[in-house]
Amino acid sequence: MRIEAGQVAVITGAASGIGYGLAEALHARGVDVVMSDVRAEAVADAVETLRSSSARVVGEVVDVTDAVAVERLAERTIEEFGRVDLVCNNAGVVSPAAPMWEQTLQTWRRMIDIKFLGVVHGVRAFTPYLIRQGSGHFLNTASSGGLAPLPGRTPYAGTMHAVVGLTESLAAELREISPSLGATVLCPGLVDTPLGQNSATLGIVPPSPAMDAAAMRTLAAAHGGILTAREVAEAALLAVEAGRVHSAPGGGVRERAEARVSALLADIAGDRA
Repeated sequence: MRIEAGQVAVITGAASGIGYGLAEALHARGVDVVMSDVRAEAVADAVETLRSSSARVVGEVVDVTDAVAVERLAERTIEEFGRVDLVCNNAGVVSPAAPMWEQTLQTWRRMIDIKFLGVVHGVRAFTPYLIRQGSGHFLNTASSGGLAPLPGRTPYAGTMHAVVGLTESLAAELREISPSLGATVLCPGLVDTPLGQNSATLGIVPPSPAMDAAAMRTLAAAHGGILTAREVAEAALLAVEAGRVHSAPGGGVRERAEARVSALLADIAGDRA
């Protein structure tokens, strides 16, 4: 899919982090943007910051766990712009750090409702419009935690793996309908975003002190660098334009994915004996 001025993009979780980075990158290309987020004040501030005369920016307060609310978001987008070209199912949270057996059922339900069913609701609400239009693309945000094991964050890793599998299957289904339809899953490595803070605000994880500069540098060194949200967004949009199903920017992501695939193939080879 070629991204160009005059198109329309919808982004969930758009008030900060990768969502805002996507809004910035798309707006810079002259794309009209619908920024949705569950935090009313945050999305209003984000829209005001981004708004200019070059392309339209609209803010919507939407809880992606509510299927009807997401359907209304799709309806309002069509009513406002008459089309939709790129749907970025980006809203997300992170789970507390604990072994799987110590994670609460409430955490599991919240992760599934927001990160997995949020994507499901976005796909179900917007696909009919894309099919009717004959073109369009989904960009579903997951994580490098969806490409490899992530001990200590199993609810997060589990839902991220689910989003990866969902998007791979969705891409194949859409291509059967038209080569002008598609889907990409974004699986970045370490990104400098307020995801933890936002998750704490929503009651998903306990509050934690802000990381100081020295700790951030240590973390960056351990993970091959920390990307900005805008860098991740630009990489994702390049993948969309190239028609790739996967985008995984960030230091060490490829190596972790390769290790996981190698282990998988080795295990499967054992079944052939």
